[in-house]
Amino acid sequence: MDLITLEADATRLSIAPVAGGSIARYWSERPGRTIEWMRPTPAAALKRRMPLAYSSFPLVPYSGRIRDGRFTFRGRAITLPLNFLPENNSIHGQAWQLPWSVVQQEKTTATIDIRHKADEWPWNYRASQRFTLAPERLTLEMSLTNEGPDAMPAGLGPHPYFVRTPQTTVTAGVQKVWLNDAEVMPLSFADPPADRDLRRGVRVDGVAMDNCFTGWDRRAVIEWPEWKARLTMTADAPLDFLVVYTPPKQDFFCVEPVSHAADAVNFINAGRTDTGLLVLEPGQTLRVTARFDTATS
Repeated sequence: MDLITLEADATRLSIAPVAGGSIARYWSERPGRTIEWMRPTPAAALKRRMPLAYSSFPLVPYSGRIRDGRFTFRGRAITLPLNFLPENNSIHGQAWQLPWSVVQQEKTTATIDIRHKADEWPWNYRASQRFTLAPERLTLEMSLTNEGPDAMPAGLGPHPYFVRTPQTTVTAGVQKVWLNDAEVMPLSFADPPADRDLRRGVRVDGVAMDNCFTGWDRRAVIEWPEWKARLTMTADAPLDFLVVYTPPKQDFFCVEPVSHAADAVNFINAGRTDTGLLVLEPGQTLRVTARFDTATS
């Protein structure tokens, strides 16, 4: 079953369990037009099951990059595959590269999950995603359970892609930002520079960035003036970090609510306690929720 589709009045959500548990499309039909709330997946990417080209995919069991794919956790040296070549880092966890299973499906709800047996990521875990669709809201509940005998570093979050127009803006309440080195790895902690100060609103086409913001108030607003449309993304703790990615010369951008900063597993070994890294003891579950509220005028 490549795609399952939920329906709530004129709003639809297509999910691709086998393609990394990804969202393939999220849209609403309006009189005389279609609003794409996330970037729709191209037909070629659907055929080849390429999650990085989908509308959104899950970040499990960690988010962001891990430098060189290496870290030490409680005295144990871990080496992960470099899964985003030619980059020298491991990125976005691993569950986006694996097939998920359908647990439950109804007209407006669906639940999918994945069970992972220890391999390069040397911990057993189970992850789930529950999608609930309403005419003007998508609710995504994610969970991650440590099913192994040892404590496991953990992180979660969705990685949604949005359609980019010349006037698209992103506004969010944040406090600080991680500035990056040449490999897009966090380098220094600072007040947001004027060109990426989300508190004042940032025009997506106005700056190229790939940064993690901290002190996020768990609310971000995306506006498309050309469409007279708005999406408000809210989240619950511990989704306390916000990654914003606006690559130049592309037709998309990303706004990602996540539970920790990039390379948190290495920063914690350096003594930092503000990167959001969580540790799941055997049998413990991490749960997060993100909501996407939509409106047109």
